[in-house]
Amino acid sequence: MSEIAKNYFVHESTFIDLPCEIGTGTKIWHFSHIMSNCTIGENCNIGQNVVVSPQVVLGNNVKVQNNVSIYTGVICEDDVFLGPSMVFTNVINPRSAVNRKEEYKKTIVQKGASIGANATIVCGVTIGKFAMIGAGAVVINDIPDYGLFVGNPSRQIGWVSEYGDKLIFDSNNTATCNATGNVYELTDGKVRRIK
Repeated sequence: MSEIAKNYFVHESTFIDLPCEIGTGTKIWHFSHIMSNCTIGENCNIGQNVVVSPQVVLGNNVKVQNNVSIYTGVICEDDVFLGPSMVFTNVINPRSAVNRKEEYKKTIVQKGASIGANATIVCGVTIGKFAMIGAGAVVINDIPDYGLFVGNPSRQIGWVSEYGDKLIFDSNNTATCNATGNVYELTDGKVRRIK
């Protein structure tokens, strides 16, 4: 992409390997490296010292804080938050002397999910919509929509709204987000917004 046609911001210390797609309004800050054949959506914010590897897909409005490496195999849908120094992996059993590039596992972070600072996401999992992963958690299994998970290995301690408030379910298995008034229902271990 020529400098004239560029409709996003890139700090002069950042490296971008072409070809790649970067959406309108995205900002990429100091000392980052955007590798070839990745896709970054519109209005994303990529912090300092971030690596986005080949074939990574970031949706619109993804916020990537400082010191995050997003490895091949990772897909982040719209409105995902990746906290400072959180870690993705892409191989289950890495060895320096064994080339496993054909064994990368897909990791999907669905719309609106947040991953806290210094969390580790072991490859091959799906983090559900609007889920929240606490700082320092180690995720080794799929996370349900709206799930609140902490610890090593991560365990569920509750549910959160799309706004990020903890949900407290009543005897009818409904909960109201205090910030927005949205109502959620818990049925068969799954949460959904009903109004």
